[in-house]
Parts: sequence; structure tokens; C-alpha cells
Amino acid sequence: MYRDHRNARMPRPLHRPAGVRAGLRCPPGPAPAPVPAQLLLLYPLPAPPADILAGRRPLLSREKMGSRSASEEKAGSRQRLQVKDEFSGLSPYERKRLKNISENANFFASLQLSASAARLREMIKKRQPPESKRKMPKKRENGTGCRRSMRLLKVDPSGVSLPATPTQPTLIADENPLLPPGPLEMTPENRDDDNDLFKGFLQTWAEVSKTSIKNTEKELSSIKNYKANLNGMVINEDTVHKVTKGPILSVALHPSEIRTLVAAGAKSGQVGLWDLQLHISLLKQTHQSEEDGIYVFQPHSQPVSCLYFSPANPAHILSLSYDGTLRCGDFSRAIFEEVCRDERSSFSSFDFLGEDASTLVVGHWNGNISLVDRRTPGTSYEKLINSSLRKIRTVHVHPVHRQYFITAGLRDTHIYDARHLNPRGSQPLISLTEHTKSIASAYFSPLTGNRVVTTCADCKLRIFDSSCISSQIPLLTTIRHNTITGRWLTRFQAVWDPKQEDCVIVGSMAHPRRVEIFHETGKQVHSFFGGECLVSVCSINAMHPTRYILAGGNSSGKIHVFMN
Repeated sequence: MYRDHRNARMPRPLHRPAGVRAGLRCPPGPAPAPVPAQLLLLYPLPAPPADILAGRRPLLSREKMGSRSASEEKAGSRQRLQVKDEFSGLSPYERKRLKNISENANFFASLQLSASAARLREMIKKRQPPESKRKMPKKRENGTGCRRSMRLLKVDPSGVSLPATPTQPTLIADENPLLPPGPLEMTPENRDDDNDLFKGFLQTWAEVSKTSIKNTEKELSSIKNYKANLNGMVINEDTVHKVTKGPILSVALHPSEIRTLVAAGAKSGQVGLWDLQLHISLLKQTHQSEEDGIYVFQPHSQPVSCLYFSPANPAHILSLSYDGTLRCGDFSRAIFEEVCRDERSSFSSFDFLGEDASTLVVGHWNGNISLVDRRTPGTSYEKLINSSLRKIRTVHVHPVHRQYFITAGLRDTHIYDARHLNPRGSQPLISLTEHTKSIASAYFSPLTGNRVVTTCADCKLRIFDSSCISSQIPLLTTIRHNTITGRWLTRFQAVWDPKQEDCVIVGSMAHPRRVEIFHETGKQVHSFFGGECLVSVCSINAMHPTRYILAGGNSSGKIHVFMN
């Protein structure tokens, strides 16, 4: 065991000259022999702690430091007394010699500590794994490299570099390319155009449409009689069928009194025609297909948002699409004529300015309004007007004073006068600013135009009094109705019943699924339930102008028909 040299007694001198006693001076003579080197390491210091070897300074509490300093002071005083007692009888020479011996012992002990610390550091360094360094391959100065083809090096066989080929821009194929301009043949996609059944279909509807509809004075029936007729309208499996591919954005009913023809415009650009009488009669024959009586055409490349049968000639069906085209399908000639085309803008809605359907007003998604005259050659518009709206969703003409038309924008609804439109910019006659969110549609009442109904995303249907078009149109009724259809369903559009202009028709998000009719006072008149035949939301609905027939389209391409 190592002993602390600070607390040990100093050894007596081992070599004392003969005849020298304690307290006596050494007589003069030759110097004493030197002390062997082994005596210098008799009292080595204890091994230092590990924290000192690691280079860290040990932390001691105040109590330990205080106790240690006190003990060291006592030990030092005791040692000084012992040394004083032992050295009291020695000569100054002996004292100096012993002092040198002690200093040499301390010096060699410190050397031993440093050597042991160095050995410990060496051992720790040896235990650490050596750093793995990736050896870089030596470059071959005179060696041959990898072989590469001359085509990749752009060098001809003789070694002459080839001229750089110009890079051609990559063309991104349009998902919905525009159809070629001009008339398109009325060729059904789900049937053969040489089918005798399809030819008979076109001939039948061309003859039915020849019967002109006389504009007679229509009188409103009482609410009691109206409700009784609505209660007689039913739906069954035969009056529900998928007509188009994808969501339906527009629905129209042919005004015939003897047959029922439903037209639907789809998001895919298709226009579907469904002859209910032909379809039901063919279903009774077991050898006929279920799709007989349904014909699907592709006159557009983008969604068909507006669809009307011509009021002057019901054999014509006009369709408007986002692709900037407005076409007229003619049953008698079996073609889709191009009425208007604008590849720089996208159309949103249209309506007939004249009762003869020769002039049209077209709304654009960028807020512009164009006037189109079908009697002039070409497919361009006659006038383009920059409105005060940033976006136009629907356009509807007043049924009596046809110079007025109403447009539904993002938050506002404007009424314009077609006689005072300025191409540089036109201000509306009246602005309806009661809406707080996006507006889906705005329509005049069908007979007199004395009412306006709007559908807004704030879950409200608003009815305004437009009997006197002046600087202000008062708000009559606000109907609470859920209009939040979400992303995957077509937005609701409340429309008037052509036979009963004080009642509006709108789809519903309630369960079980239904189609609802409200009076202009806000009271609910009727709800159409279909049971298992109506299990989806009919966002777009249309009522026959004279008969009690309701057609509703959903977001999967199905048409649901309620009829007497």
C-alpha cells in the first residue's frame, strides 16, 4: 500500500558520520558519500484519481473542502513539529541535505505520475476503433478508359463531331381537346347510327316538334288544386335510368303534350336524350335492351352547363359548354350546328333575348357578356360587353320585358338593360347585395317576371319583388334551406315551376332523399319522395311547361322522373 508522504514521519538519516552526535557540529573533513538513488523512491505518492487522469478537475463540496483543509493544516503542523524535533540536533548541513532528498523524492514521484498518465492515455487510444477511410482509386494516367458508343459521344465513324440537333419543345396533350369547328353529325355513342330504331327516333321527334305551341294566357291554379296534382306524381323503376356519364349539370324537358323527352347535359360534355314512352314500351319486350330509347351524343369536350329546347322550334335543342362553344342540335337534319365559338373564353350560361330564339345573350366565366345573332353568318358574337362582375354563373331574360336580363355573380346579382350595353364597360340598373356568400343562380318568374329567386351558399333561398324594375328591388322572403352540397355533388339551383310561377323547385340534402317545392311566402308546398327509387341527391331539376312531369338529375348521370 502507498502511504501519503505528507503524513509520514521523516526518516532518520541512514548515513551519519562516526563520532557525530545529535546537537554536535560535524568536524571538518571530507564530504559524506552521496545517497543511493533507490532511497529517492522509498515513499512514492498514491495513484491519482481517474478524473484527474482524464483531465477533469474533481468537484468538492464546501463541507469536504473545509474538512480537508482543516485536516491538512493539522497534519502539516504535526509534521512540522516532528521534523523540528528530529532536526533539532542536526547541523545545518544535514538539514539542507535531508531537504534536498525530500525535494528529489517529490520530483521523481511527479515524473512517475506523468508516465502512468501517459500509459493510460495510450491504452485508451488503442482501444478505440481506427477510423475507416475510403481509399480513393488511383487515376490511370496512361491507361485506357471505358468504351463508349460513338452515337453517345455524338461523333461519326470518321471521328468528326456531329452537329447539335435542335431540341423540340415537348407538347403536353390536352385532356379535353376542342372538337373541330363546324357542324357535327348527330351520331350516338351508345348505339349504331345505322340503327333503324335511332332513325325512327329522330323522325318521330321531328314530327312531334312541328306542332306549334300557341302562347295562350295561362292562369295560376289554386294552391289546393296544385297540391292535388303534385300528390298524383309518382316514380318507379321504369322512370329511373342512367343517361349520361358523370354528373349532370343541366336538364330540359321537351314541351310536347303527347310524348316525354328528357335532355341532360353532363360534366363530360355529353348530351343525353331519353324517350320515356319508347323506353318503357321496349322494356316490356324481353328481347330488347334496357338502353333502348336512350341516346348519348358528344357535341362538346367540356361540361354542358346550360340546355334549352328552342321556344320557336322544339326540334332544336341548344347546348352551351365550358369549352367556349354553343351548338344547336337539329333532329330533322341529325346534326349539331355551331352557333357561337370563342376559344379564348369559357361560357357559363345563355338565354333567348327574342321570342323567336334568333338572338341570344351569353355569359362568360370571366365576367363578360356577349350578344349573339343566329341570323348573321359566322360563329362569332355581335357584341362583347365587359360587365362589372368578375364571374357570371347564370343569365336569365325577363319573360315580358325581354330587354332586361339578370346575372348571378360571385356575391352580387345584377340586372342589365340590353339596349344600353357599352362594350367598354356597363353598369347595372339594379344590384342585389343582400347575399353574403357565393350565388349559384338567379331566375325571373316564368310568366310575369314579377319575382326573382336566388340560390346562395349561405343556406338561404331569397325571393325578391321585381314587379317594378327601378333603382331598388325589395326582398320579400328568405327561406332557410341546406345548399351545402360539397365537392362531389352539383350545386343546387332553385327554379320556378313554369305552370305555377309562385312556387320554386329545389333539391334537398335531407334524409330520406327528396325534391322540395316552396311557395314564395316561404311555406313548403310539397316534397317528392321516391323510396328505393330515389336514394341520391337530385341537384338539377326541371318541370314540364304544361304537364305535371318533374325530371331531376344527380351527380352520377341518372335521371329521376316523377309523373302522373
